[in-house]
Amino acid sequence: MEQKNATNKNVRPTAPTAAQGEAKGGSAFAAIVIPLAFVVAILIYIFVLGNAGNFVGGNNANAALPGNYLGIVYKGGVIVPVLMSLFLMVLIFSIERLLTIGKAKGSKSIESFVRTIRQKLNVNDITGAIAACDQQKGSVANVVKSGLLKYQEMARERGLDKDQKILAIQKEIEESTALELPMLEKNLVIISTIASVSTLVGLLGTVFGMIKAFSALAQAGSPDAVALAEGISEALINTAIGIAGSALAIIAYNFFTSKIDELTYSIDEAGFSIIQTFASQHGEKETYTA
Repeated sequence: MEQKNATNKNVRPTAPTAAQGEAKGGSAFAAIVIPLAFVVAILIYIFVLGNAGNFVGGNNANAALPGNYLGIVYKGGVIVPVLMSLFLMVLIFSIERLLTIGKAKGSKSIESFVRTIRQKLNVNDITGAIAACDQQKGSVANVVKSGLLKYQEMARERGLDKDQKILAIQKEIEESTALELPMLEKNLVIISTIASVSTLVGLLGTVFGMIKAFSALAQAGSPDAVALAEGISEALINTAIGIAGSALAIIAYNFFTSKIDELTYSIDEAGFSIIQTFASQHGEKETYTA
């Protein structure tokens, strides 16, 4: 017992350090992706959308060729690269979250893993359940394994009653969850922010386009039809790109939130099974036999 406690004291402090390291890594990733996406968007805007071959007379100052959507988007104005950078950020952070959540789930289906744990617990095979966690890997398996190890420790403990042991197991699962799962929500705040900002930036581009259109109408004499058309086109293009970026961000945010909720539910289900099994298998002062 004393030897196990000494081992726990040596191992436990490493978890917050690892979590802090992952947090710093996530912040560094965001700090790199955001300016990089903006630079890439500007390059695409200048060299791809603004390519002379997309415009009448080979000059991007002229109207876009009929049916050439690259040139049409280019005519959206200076707000277009900002909107494109937001769109790229959503794609990059979505891929990053997809990989992170996939890693957290482990090597097999999370439903299959939880079912295996419950089957092992039903026959009081704690060692087999721990082996299943080692095989599954990932954040969910790490949380469940910590609860199972605490289960074994409390089963050997003679100085506590059953309620105290159950409380200790529950606390262990909660602490492990607090260390493992917060990283799953990392960068989701960026995606949710883009969901709102993209629409507002698109609206800003729309306002600029309408200003240009009304300026054409305000000219003395006959209105400049070309300037009027360009202003309306700029307004509509920015609106379309802003809505598209916002829609993608909303879908991504809701998708990843549902996946995180699924993992949390799986942990709660496995934790409940661990506690219920302990409560049914061990009496007030019952000792554990290996």
